[in-house]
Amino acid sequence: MASFNRTILIGNLTRDFEVRYTSDQAAVVSNTIAVNRKYNDKNETTFVDITAFGKAAETMNQYLSKGSSVLIEGRLHQNNWTAQDGSKRSKLIVIVESFQFLDSKKQEAPKEGDREYYGQDQDIPF
Repeated sequence: MASFNRTILIGNLTRDFEVRYTSDQAAVVSNTIAVNRKYNDKNETTFVDITAFGKAAETMNQYLSKGSSVLIEGRLHQNNWTAQDGSKRSKLIVIVESFQFLDSKKQEAPKEGDREYYGQDQDIPF
């Protein structure tokens, strides 16, 4: 049986991006997206960590900022590491494969449309 790993989220960024670079100079950004759900007159917010690479990372950093509303499409990835105390840790993140602006940008966006869509065009390291 084949597997399928696809996640689609709409929410707001919880902070501004900080660009890092891999050893081969590919841009990397990480952030958290707050996804709200309303049910029975109650609000529930889920915070999901996201990571983008390459051109998508550069574009997100240039045009999105804290509070920006964005649609993210990507895949789940499990990060595993060993903590300083020797315990094994892991968390799920979403690797951004494409995204769409849903509101005004930090700067003027490319003129192809109000709600620009960017797909991942580079290999990602994992």
